[in-house]
Amino acid sequence: MNKNKVILDNCPNFYRIKNFEYFEEDVVSDKLIKIYESYIFKIDINNPEEVGLAKKIDYVLGKYIDDYLFRRRMQQDIFNVKIKKACTNILQVIVESIIAIFYRYEEETVRNIYISRWI
Repeated sequence: MNKNKVILDNCPNFYRIKNFEYFEEDVVSDKLIKIYESYIFKIDINNPEEVGLAKKIDYVLGKYIDDYLFRRRMQQDIFNVKIKKACTNILQVIVESIIAIFYRYEEETVRNIYISRWI
């Protein structure tokens, strides 16, 4: 089977992410989509860790498109990502940082659900 087909089977949000319309001034969204696309097409489909990371980044950028509050948070926190000079795979470190930002956002914004009682 074609490598790209296998990758797209594991990334169900690819076309939504690729076709996401953002403002021209929104440089962060543009860069995130380019990072996403270049990462998923560079992974080794025989490595389960890389495939799992591709699924996670697909899920995170799907949430980035859907959730305005997360989008705002990502656009602020992405500038705080630090990369060491000795790093050999910069793209993977950036992807892991994006996923970490999402998990921090998810932990901090637990929504309270109140069950109302009818009298």
